Amino acid sequence: MSGEKPGPGTAAHAPPAAPASMSLRERKKRLTYQAVSDAAIAMFLERGFDKVSVAEVAAAADISKPTLFRYFPSKEDLALHRFADHEDEAARVVAARAETESPLDALRRHFLDGLERRDPVTGLCDAPQVLAFMRLLYGTPSLVARLYAYQGRSEAALARALGDRVRDRLAAGQIIAVQRILGLENWRRIDAGESADQAYGSAVEAAELAFVQLRSGLGDE
Repeated sequence: MSGEKPGPGTAAHAPPAAPASMSLRERKKRLTYQAVSDAAIAMFLERGFDKVSVAEVAAAADISKPTLFRYFPSKEDLALHRFADHEDEAARVVAARAETESPLDALRRHFLDGLERRDPVTGLCDAPQVLAFMRLLYGTPSLVARLYAYQGRSEAALARALGDRVRDRLAAGQIIAVQRILGLENWRRIDAGESADQAYGSAVEAAELAFVQLRSGLGDE
């Protein structure tokens, strides 16, 4: 998913450009992942997730079914690949923070910045292509269930960044849960008809409240 505010014609949740240091082999692999996922999502949006077979996706991407499964362990992963680059996002924010900034302050700053940019991962994005994808996601129980596995890996990565003690794992679980709930609440408002601009003030207020509660409940070193 991109951190940029999507514009017309921009693919929702497009991953960031490959780092310049990435090898040619890794670049090609990354492009293959994206091409197969894009082909699958286009079919899912057109016909519905449950009405598209893996074999049809493989044919559309011009690869064999076994090759597809080497890239994507499950059909659900074809759609949720757009979340893959966000799995360790919270951990990266904590690792990259200034020495004078606490982990919780860094995560708060990052989430508020995402709201301002209308980052789809915050739920506060009303670009038509993002709306279509999110309706597909939340309207498909198997995709919602699979999303929890992605969030579990986010939690584990954040716990490691915090130190991986018991208290760190407890904190990571609460932080990731808060971000998930904030994103879902923002999405519900957008899906109900509010624009991102209309919902922005309430989204910021909810985020500030959430991080105050995290700080008072967890302590902040």
